[in-house]
Amino acid sequence: MEINAAYNSLVAVGDSFTEGMSDLNADGSYRGWADVLAGRLAARSPGFRYANLAVRGKLIGQIVEEQVGLAAGMKADVVTLVGGLNDTLRPKVDMVRVRDLLTEAVERLTPSCGQLVLMRSPGREGPVMQRFRPRMEELFAHLDALAAEHGALVVDLYGAPSLGDPRLWDVDRLHLTADGHRRVAEAVWQALGLAPEEDWRTPLPPGARAGWADRRIADARFAREHLGPWIGRRLTGRSSGDGRAPKRPELLPYEHPAGP
Repeated sequence: MEINAAYNSLVAVGDSFTEGMSDLNADGSYRGWADVLAGRLAARSPGFRYANLAVRGKLIGQIVEEQVGLAAGMKADVVTLVGGLNDTLRPKVDMVRVRDLLTEAVERLTPSCGQLVLMRSPGREGPVMQRFRPRMEELFAHLDALAAEHGALVVDLYGAPSLGDPRLWDVDRLHLTADGHRRVAEAVWQALGLAPEEDWRTPLPPGARAGWADRRIADARFAREHLGPWIGRRLTGRSSGDGRAPKRPELLPYEHPAGP
């Protein structure tokens, strides 16, 4: 049963997860779960409007400073806020400050939109996840408390084993594949009370485990192409989002992309 089908606008706030990395369009731009969700909502609501303010690499302080005010001013039916995870992955982080900034964001966005949607972000299994799990779970516990206090929805991707499958993650081990993003869009769709089109929690079919040599080759490629540059940016205080503008900075009518 559908709880509410009257969604006429969506604003997405956050970092690379919401920008859509690594779900590539044919032209080299990124799509991602928020674009997929917007397309599905637009198909049922003529004149549907969509903005995506998310920029890769942003910390929660930057999201609050650069995106929250803009999003609040758009008065959308739905606002999604996913942030803070980049902070938890830093070698040093002030979790009290992260919690305070998330509280500020929620308190500013809630009265300005019809429905605020928060997320417990997914995480693939592995040593990095294990190292930062306590911080992530502290972040998610705070999100749950904020949602309960302010009437926000929480989409629990962290608790879905299917999204921990390495096959749903790109070679950088930080961003979901197109299939992963599609599942996230379906999860948010269902959280908004819309009729399910699939079970986004369904595990992938069993697959053959890569051999030792193939895993070491993949590890070496990951270290060379992704881990090394990521560490370099942390050491120099740079971000992959420096100087980058949001891909959809204005709340405008959504147009379905041409082609497949």
